[in-house]
Amino acid sequence: MGKTGVRQRMSERTVGATGDLAGLAAAVLQPGFVGTTPPPWVRRWLGEGLGSVVLFARNIVDPGQLAALTATLRAERPDVIVAIDEEAGDVTRIESGRGSSRPGNFALGAVDDPALTEAVARDLGAELAGVGVTLNYAPDADVNSNPANPVIGVRSFGAAADLVARHTAAWVRGLQAGGVAACAKHFPGHGDTRVDSHHDLPLIGGDRARLDAVELAPFRAAVAAGVQAVMTGHLLVPALDPELPATLSPRILGGLLREELGFHGVVVTDAVEMRAVADRYGFAGAAVRALAAGADAICVGGERATEADARELRDAIVAAVVAGELPEERLAEAAKRVGQLAAWTVAARADRPAGDPAPTDGSAVGLAAARRAVRVVTGPAGVDALPLRRPAHVVEFAPPHNMAIGAETPWGIGAPLADLVPETTVARYAEGEAPADPTAGAAGRPVVLVVRDLHRHDWMRAAVRRALAARPDAVVVELGVPELVTGAVHVATHGATRAAARAAAELLAGAG
Repeated sequence: MGKTGVRQRMSERTVGATGDLAGLAAAVLQPGFVGTTPPPWVRRWLGEGLGSVVLFARNIVDPGQLAALTATLRAERPDVIVAIDEEAGDVTRIESGRGSSRPGNFALGAVDDPALTEAVARDLGAELAGVGVTLNYAPDADVNSNPANPVIGVRSFGAAADLVARHTAAWVRGLQAGGVAACAKHFPGHGDTRVDSHHDLPLIGGDRARLDAVELAPFRAAVAAGVQAVMTGHLLVPALDPELPATLSPRILGGLLREELGFHGVVVTDAVEMRAVADRYGFAGAAVRALAAGADAICVGGERATEADARELRDAIVAAVVAGELPEERLAEAAKRVGQLAAWTVAARADRPAGDPAPTDGSAVGLAAARRAVRVVTGPAGVDALPLRRPAHVVEFAPPHNMAIGAETPWGIGAPLADLVPETTVARYAEGEAPADPTAGAAGRPVVLVVRDLHRHDWMRAAVRRALAARPDAVVVELGVPELVTGAVHVATHGATRAAARAAAELLAGAG
């Protein structure tokens, strides 16, 4: 055979191998998309090897529509993994238009009843399974040891490692008993930072002994509870790897998570377009490095949700294998683990009892849990302040938007309180908007000041001080982390969910 024939045979083999690699590369992607029905490119890719998709609030209208969407996906690939980021707290996707009907992690940690946490997670798991979701990027297993943390806060079960560990395990057991794979995040722990990885690379300090005692304890508990997936955090942890973020670190994903902690499930990255990694390594470069480090699935699509974005990642993965930068065996291993998770989800769906999904209009167990999480501190001036005896004037102070929570999710107690106490009035102020006397217009009414993470916002503290100077009898309702207690009566809900707001409103109105 001449040289031309040899080159032709080699070219044919390369084309065939590249096609196989493209299927493997698609298998490890978990892309998002825009729209309330799957776009043609997603349906086509499912037939070409795509193993997973991730849904966001933009994809969801109501339970019936969501069930139809997932059924359409499954018509293209019966074992497709349908993921969602549903913490059932301040971070909600299935109830983003109204706020979650369940309390978040911080509220469950405040109650500290693991059986209750397991029941809430089981309730959520049954609902998600009923509408066709099979993987949930929850629970948040971070220990919120830094009160100034701008992105975790009430998403955590609390500031104590042992508390977070036992509730992480309970959540995993409950969610997976409900038929949905759990995913503990953000490994190896996003709690002790002042930086949001959506915007920059957080640094997690402390030596290895501290990490073992605090950050890693909940993840060990999750692994022991049989968690099916772990999500990496885009975090620089010098005690573990002084050079590479956790998502891109073989030491952290392989040496620590796989070998030391004994985790055998799917390692999924936090969104690979987040600036903590994309600004330093590139959108596609971060994905390739994550796979090489030991990640199995690449989450993408919160901000980059087009076919071109998914193709960029797929093609970069293929090119990295061809160039020898990413071992083909590593890519095949990742795709195999994704396939094993898909098989678990199929079996979990098969074990569910038949029946239509319940509508997402409220969770009885969630509201009961939210009521148990409310805490009240009463000073001498507030002994007779509750319940309110007439319509109140509610002043809500809105902190800056948190990307993880979503700007579309409503919050506050004004609306539920007005339902219980007609003629209640509501004013809301963001930074720079609060007047000299935020209580002006109260006209002799009881005043309720509603805050979120009062301790973290200088402008909010100043506005509340002015309000309390004018109305020292005002009730303060904290919907975030209650680090700073002030007011004649201080009500802490430990979260800003719809259930938490309802529980607080019932307390104020004497209707609980």
